[in-house]
Amino acid sequence: MDTTGILDEALERLHATGPERNGWLTNHAPMAVEALARHGHAAAVHRWLDAYAPKLEEAPAPYAPVTAGNWREALGDPARITDWTRFFARELDDRPWREVLAEWWPRLLPGIAGGATHPVIRTGHAVRTLLAPGGETAPRRAELAHALGYWAARHQPLPPLAPLAAAPDAAAALAAVPPVPEQEGGIRARLAQLTAFPVWGGAPDPDAARERLAELVTAAVHRYATHGHGEPVMLVHAATAPNAVLRALPALPRALWAPSLAAAWSAAAAVTAAYAPREAAPYEAVGLAPEEVFARAAAHGDDHTIKFTDTALDVGGPLALAAAVRSVELNPPVFD
Repeated sequence: MDTTGILDEALERLHATGPERNGWLTNHAPMAVEALARHGHAAAVHRWLDAYAPKLEEAPAPYAPVTAGNWREALGDPARITDWTRFFARELDDRPWREVLAEWWPRLLPGIAGGATHPVIRTGHAVRTLLAPGGETAPRRAELAHALGYWAARHQPLPPLAPLAAAPDAAAALAAVPPVPEQEGGIRARLAQLTAFPVWGGAPDPDAARERLAELVTAAVHRYATHGHGEPVMLVHAATAPNAVLRALPALPRALWAPSLAAAWSAAAAVTAAYAPREAAPYEAVGLAPEEVFARAAAHGDDHTIKFTDTALDVGGPLALAAAVRSVELNPPVFD
């Protein structure tokens, strides 16, 4: 946990900016600085933000207020990103953040793939900060409002999907996901081609759902070591999206854990279908400690690499660390 106050400073600095840039690219800074602070690199946060700042844009102008009476018609409308953020800011001013999260989580889950899964990932980072001892600060509650507002504005359900043969475990399920026919263009064009996923992940109780969600995160991290070359940036989300859901579970009612697993599986499978290569590639084992691997990612500076390494360290073990180093190798560095 960051005890320096730097994370809160960084979040306040970022809350004057929008969640996207260039029309639809995601602002990854809130997630990356949270991971840096989490892993003992708070001293590097402002330097990293200074390098990232040229990519940032002001928050979009408000369009029309979101209210308790009209939120359904505003769901999935990116023109109302700021309206949604202001709505959640009011909600979080009036009620405990866990209560707001529990009410909106099942409403937002069907659109987990929206914004290329970045909104749920940002939400997972925000929840992790709030769950930390002493973490319920004003900037962190505001960050949750920004994350939920982004998710609501970019809410995008997947097309109807037919069931394929059941898979015995998460790794086999990811391996059995059929690639979309045309792996070209942006993620929205790719997701529109989805037709079917393997059956996997049904859980009889909340504890089993949590175990299978952790299994999915592990399988997705491990798979990056051999398949990340297919699209090194986008394929990190096959792991970081379900891990964001896993991070949120302790703040959610247990009745929401099984549907959370189902949504996380759909997100991981969707990203896999959209970007995974047809052939695996070799990787090298690394003889590094977890903190050394994260230090490499922090020095590398790429936002996706930092976030993926953060998730890989949650998984732990030699293969996860090798996958994290693979992300350092595959993605272009920010710092030389």
